[in-house]
Amino acid sequence: MTRLENAEAEQAVLGAILLEPDLIQECTLQAKHVIHPKHKAILKAMKTAQQKDEPPDMVTVFSYLRDAASEVGGISYLSDLAGSVASVHSFQHHQRLVFEAYKLRQAREQALAFTENATEENMLELQEKLSQLSEVGQINEERTVRDWLSEIAMDMTMSEDESGAAGGYETGLSEFDYMTGGLQPEDLIIVAARPSMGKTAFALNLAGGHCKNGGSSHVFSLEMGAKSLLHRILSAEGSIDLTKWKQPFQMFDDDDYDKATSASGKVYDWNLSIYETKRMVSDIRATVKKKVNEYPDDNHLVVIDYLQLMSASRRYENRVLEIGEITRDLKMMARELKVPVVLLSQLSRGVESRQDKRPMMSDLRESGNIEQDADIVSFLYREDYYDAEAENQNITEIIIRKQRNGPTGTAEMAFIKEYQKFVNLDRRHEEVGI
Repeated sequence: MTRLENAEAEQAVLGAILLEPDLIQECTLQAKHVIHPKHKAILKAMKTAQQKDEPPDMVTVFSYLRDAASEVGGISYLSDLAGSVASVHSFQHHQRLVFEAYKLRQAREQALAFTENATEENMLELQEKLSQLSEVGQINEERTVRDWLSEIAMDMTMSEDESGAAGGYETGLSEFDYMTGGLQPEDLIIVAARPSMGKTAFALNLAGGHCKNGGSSHVFSLEMGAKSLLHRILSAEGSIDLTKWKQPFQMFDDDDYDKATSASGKVYDWNLSIYETKRMVSDIRATVKKKVNEYPDDNHLVVIDYLQLMSASRRYENRVLEIGEITRDLKMMARELKVPVVLLSQLSRGVESRQDKRPMMSDLRESGNIEQDADIVSFLYREDYYDAEAENQNITEIIIRKQRNGPTGTAEMAFIKEYQKFVNLDRRHEEVGI
């Protein structure tokens, strides 16, 4: 259990540095992170020695303590610190315990301050402070060029079966996978379209396909409830007309019941989570981080429906600036947690006024930094959405306007509207039973 004070951990960190002065290079603690005054003084002396490029051994630290030497117990206390350390191998563990105690103290202080003046604005400020506090003490080791070259060499020798879609998560939509290499961890992927174009169905197809490949999908729905989303998932998985879920008792026939039961059994076994109430990046990040820490090998995918319903951690007079903060924070989350983040977005009405209604980057609503932060910006377009007599019925184009590490272009797939299901064109007739 994390404690508000951990004198033993502070002693272990300081003692280890006295035993092995080079450990000061790995010490990210500052004096403010320790609570006991004599430990603060010793750590300050160690940091002073480090700044002067001197080893923080017992003699050097004692000399920099100066007037505080007697207050901390003199050379005898420094000797006791060094003598109490059985091994320096637990240095990082003890440093982490000191950070955890500090964060607990700070969290309690901020929570108490909030209770004295609890307002909605202060709640947002508290959430932001707690989110920032969670980053304290995080150690991100920089990899060397040799490390990266070794990983690249391994990628070159892996077969497609071993590495998946160029190291990404396959969606099951072959043209899209070919263009993108699959959904790549650390990428922020924008999927934008006009209302009723099928972007929620597309996102759920991605989430379901990932689950069927053994991954974990986390769907954050800001518009529709979990039950409605599950109706769509079951319709796609079981090839059930979505409209029948309005009154299944009256509209389902025996075949529909069998399909729904079979589909429910399959979805029950998926690693699928649906969240209805989380609108802030800090809440989403905390939820995903907990899952990633608990199940680090589960190949996590995040889907958010949709951007314009999200809230930033603080209020902005300008919505464009707020959207910019949201996309920036989501990109940082994708990189930190090493997960692909699929973010749905609305398009402005400007697309409706053009003769060619295929979306462009400028059609992104409240665009802000969307284009800058995203690794992939893609749009969904159906000709029959605008022309009921169009020759290409139920054909959806995935138009990739930006891809940081790949080509732009268009992939095509079939959208079976009654099932809310996207399939490869070569499977279209099979899916509709033709």
